[in-house]
Amino acid sequence: MPVWDDLVGQERVQAQLAAAARDADALVTADAAGIESATASKMTHAWLFTGPPGSGRSTAARAFAAALQCTSPDRALGGEPGCGFCDGCHTTIVGTHSDVEIVRTDLLSIGVKDTRDLVRRAQLSPAVGRWQVIVLEDADRLTEGAGNVLLKAVEEPAPRTVWLLCAPSLEDVLPTIRSRCRHLTLRTPSVSAVADVLVRRDGIAPEMAASAARATQGHIGRARRLATDERARSRRAAVLKLPLRVDDVGACLKAAQELVDAAAEDAKQVAEEVDVKETEELRAAMGASAGIGGRMPRGTAGVMKDLEDRQKRRRTRTQRDTLDLALTDLIGFYRDVLALQLGSGLAIANEEIRPDLDRVARASGPERTLRRIEGIIACREALDRNVSPLLAVEAMTMALRAG
Repeated sequence: MPVWDDLVGQERVQAQLAAAARDADALVTADAAGIESATASKMTHAWLFTGPPGSGRSTAARAFAAALQCTSPDRALGGEPGCGFCDGCHTTIVGTHSDVEIVRTDLLSIGVKDTRDLVRRAQLSPAVGRWQVIVLEDADRLTEGAGNVLLKAVEEPAPRTVWLLCAPSLEDVLPTIRSRCRHLTLRTPSVSAVADVLVRRDGIAPEMAASAARATQGHIGRARRLATDERARSRRAAVLKLPLRVDDVGACLKAAQELVDAAAEDAKQVAEEVDVKETEELRAAMGASAGIGGRMPRGTAGVMKDLEDRQKRRRTRTQRDTLDLALTDLIGFYRDVLALQLGSGLAIANEEIRPDLDRVARASGPERTLRRIEGIIACREALDRNVSPLLAVEAMTMALRAG
């Protein structure tokens, strides 16, 4: 199966990347033979993938990285790079290729130190592959200082190094960096395309796949999780009941508290799964006494404190991500309400709760629905500015009540 098959509804982007991979292959071949290519190349050293959440930015970057490292013998016979079966493609896709560094963060930002490590890595020549590829899945989380560190590497790249940056939009990346990258914009896949890939690739029942794809409006990752995780479906159902519970101030405050508590519980569960193992592995590496809670050698307190701080930031990120997912579901609820109020004929994402949508649509007008959507967006912006989650969500539920 070619590496491009995981790109859903991105035919234009796929064609551009496939053409660049062919030119990259020709460049390597010409370089090995000591020949200078005489034709203009579609290949370049820095790429920026942008698109809405769920559009497949990181999937496109990984597929391109795999095509660049493809070692299929069919290429000598005119085959396309990115076969999906050779060692270069397989190890890149699963994340074990020695010349492909895939960077993602579960923290709020990527700092200067981590970026400097990446830049040093980018200066190395490929060890076994054809290119040294750095895939930065969260380029929008670079701090300003980290972005300035990255800029130098993008301006003056090593001959066989390729940077693949992913971000939601151009505005999320420093202008000086994006001006030095080739930009590819991905679109939100259609509901039918997402449902098809869930059935074909993940073996999900057609009815469940269609329902999950419709509910998430083309977000591939969320659709897969919704179709396979009963807890995710239950949590989403509880969030979609919130608009029916904000009848008075007390109910607003209670609903806000429950939403924040649920997000905190999610963060706690992630911490329980990861933090204990992470801590014990570090303790063992630092030479702690045998057994859980064994005594640590002198001089290691600072290292353990750094790990605790990282874990705390990760819990904060997890809580915010869970809240943001709930707010996205609420926006989808009111988007459906607005479609019913305007008689637009648009497909309803939350068809399974059509009676609730009809009830809210009859009780108010389009103007109030738009104000409620604005209240949810304001809550997301407040969370981005580090406002206390409870205060931000309480303000939102009060806005939903006022309309």
